[in-house]
Amino acid sequence: MHDLKSIRDDPAAFDRGLARRGVAPQAEALLALDVARRDTQTALQEVQARRNAISREIGQAKASGAPTDALTAEVASLKDRLPVLEADEKRLGDDLERLLAALPNLPADEVPDGADETGNVEVRRWGTLRAFNFPVRQHFELGEALGLMDFSTAAKLSGARFVVLRGALAHMERALGAFMLDLHAREFGYTEIAPPVLVNSETMFGTGQLPKFADDQFRTTDGRWLVPTAEVPLTNLAADTILDEAALPQRFTAFTPCFRLEAGAAGRDTRGMIRQHQFSKVELVSIAHPDHSAAEHERMTSIAEAVLQRLGLPYRVMLLCAGDMGFTARKTYDLEVWLPGQGTYREISSCSVCGDFQARRMKARFRPAEGKGNRFVHTLNGSALAVGRTMVAILENYQTGDGGITVPDALRPYMGGIDTIGA
Repeated sequence: MHDLKSIRDDPAAFDRGLARRGVAPQAEALLALDVARRDTQTALQEVQARRNAISREIGQAKASGAPTDALTAEVASLKDRLPVLEADEKRLGDDLERLLAALPNLPADEVPDGADETGNVEVRRWGTLRAFNFPVRQHFELGEALGLMDFSTAAKLSGARFVVLRGALAHMERALGAFMLDLHAREFGYTEIAPPVLVNSETMFGTGQLPKFADDQFRTTDGRWLVPTAEVPLTNLAADTILDEAALPQRFTAFTPCFRLEAGAAGRDTRGMIRQHQFSKVELVSIAHPDHSAAEHERMTSIAEAVLQRLGLPYRVMLLCAGDMGFTARKTYDLEVWLPGQGTYREISSCSVCGDFQARRMKARFRPAEGKGNRFVHTLNGSALAVGRTMVAILENYQTGDGGITVPDALRPYMGGIDTIGA
């Protein structure tokens, strides 16, 4: 959500920020609604004040024996006008809220311009691409040949974009989640959370999934939503709270199933585990002081990178351009892991700083140690990592000539010491 005061102060800057996101100018429409609402509020206050004054005047007139007919008629007129003004104020406020809620966050100054992924900028690379002396297979070819990745049975159970993992690969999914959680909680100071994966509409609104992306989500018959990412419940732990400044930053991590309709992904990644309706992910969320959120963003990104480095998976870090960032993001780094089966880098993590955009929607604030007034916190989120895509990367980067998979050293303690998944 955007700060109306900042839009009033510099509407041109607001529209320039939206233009970088490919959104038409909105400041004029917003400010017109804002003026109309404030004028209505003023009129409402004046009517309420006049009604109270007349009540006193009627009392004084009765005490002095003066006529009260004109005053009584005015009271009746004001009573008729009050509900009209109240309804107008609510309608204008709702219209303003709807317009603001549909607008994306503004990009940070250092975010490059661009309309889509072609405008993203590579920041750095890590790792050496492995040279194979045998034909390289994609993950689904390896998994199906091993008898451990079953898409046809999943299709019978649930439809397209699901998978049944068996044996060692089912174990690997669980092992990856445990490995990542231990790394984040034990080494990097995140508090492990086991959150609900069914949430209400207010929670989805707080992190920006609603109302704009309702068609991308799974909804239950009683009006709850299956979370598209643990970012939703983790970030909302700070909703409707006023934290002490000394309590910041707060850092949370969770390993949860995630659910996405992938409504806009028709024809994309139809085979394999890259884009599914249900997948597991380890999420990182930070609730930070505004002065420290930029540094927290760099820290969070480095922690997501640490997972890939421990697993020995080559990757690159991309700074997303303004037109390719998510709705709530102010600045985003994507980590793209090398997939030799596809011969390309694919996204495995997004780490974003959202400024106070989500905090305004959630009413998440902190009490400064010095000075007066509460301030909005800054929120950050990052995948560290998407477990299914990490498994895809392991299968393709650690495949052997006979169709087997070498288990990365860091993962072996979590898989009972197994070093190879045999053909």
